[in-house]
Amino acid sequence: MFSALPQRQLVLLNIPKRLFLHAPNIHVGGGLSLLQAFYGAAESSIDFEQLDVRAKANLKPGRAERHWVRPTLFSRLAAEWRLRTRVKADDVVLCFHGLVPLFPLKGRVTVFLQNRILVSSDSLKSYPIKTRLRLWGERLMLRSFARRIEKFVVQTPSMAEQVREFLGEENSVVVCPFVLADIGVAQAPVEKIYDFVYVASAEPHKNHLKLLGAWCLLAEQGLRPSLALTVPLDISLSIKIQELKRTCALNVFNLGQLSPGEVGALYDQSSALIYPSITESLGLPLIEANSRKLPIIAAELDYVRDIVEPVQTFDPASCMSIARAVKRHLGSDQPMQAIHRPEVFLWEVMR
Repeated sequence: MFSALPQRQLVLLNIPKRLFLHAPNIHVGGGLSLLQAFYGAAESSIDFEQLDVRAKANLKPGRAERHWVRPTLFSRLAAEWRLRTRVKADDVVLCFHGLVPLFPLKGRVTVFLQNRILVSSDSLKSYPIKTRLRLWGERLMLRSFARRIEKFVVQTPSMAEQVREFLGEENSVVVCPFVLADIGVAQAPVEKIYDFVYVASAEPHKNHLKLLGAWCLLAEQGLRPSLALTVPLDISLSIKIQELKRTCALNVFNLGQLSPGEVGALYDQSSALIYPSITESLGLPLIEANSRKLPIIAAELDYVRDIVEPVQTFDPASCMSIARAVKRHLGSDQPMQAIHRPEVFLWEVMR
């Protein structure tokens, strides 16, 4: 699906330029997986890096000058000023965290946009107020300072279209998806434990509540397929999952946040991937599941069909639509509702 870089283009990577990697706030999930993949390929090319201290255990030592950034306002501002004072005219800066630099830089700046929410005008009311304010501010920064950026790199055509709509056609947007060369496909058959798996963090756009609502509808109809989730165990959504599991007698298992190796094993133990996320810049689990030839039941949205062909799709805003897609996949779809004559309606009213 994704082509290798031609040899003549590989030569360009040897041009003697200083590369600054700026990646604060990249410490979990797909962003960390992509950072690890990039770092494995680019380690010898990076001269200066600023990384999130929360990712320290997951990033190997490199040859570059390294600064750890804490998740505090002062530490983030210090990192931005450090960039401002260190970057020279011929330097290349890669903002891996998806935001434009706070201060203008002398070098050539590329922003790797991974968060579709930043280039969307959709409401943020489902997010906590602190997160909402942060996202509003980041959207404003992106629009206000986009002219400082040489190019934006995204991972899918639909994401590129959305960036151009949000920032304007005059901005350079390049589509260049990448994943790990080896994503750990099992070499031998593994016993299937779960009917469905959903590998996702707990942000509202991941749409867990609609998914669980669909599982409640299925339970009301006597269907209880098993579902594995990977929501961190110490947050309110995890408690909500346990409540719904009890009240609706759901066959749902929340395994908590897993390591990449554990996620690979979970795919191999599952019969299908279900993916109700409302928005994604790529959707790495879709690629990972597809590489394992897992059937994919997913939202009927552009980001899905950018990279995979699902076997069933649904409206992610509808619990009923999700439940029906699951039933179709399981081969137990209900018959269509009969449409009656007015006389039958009258009889129903009068009886």
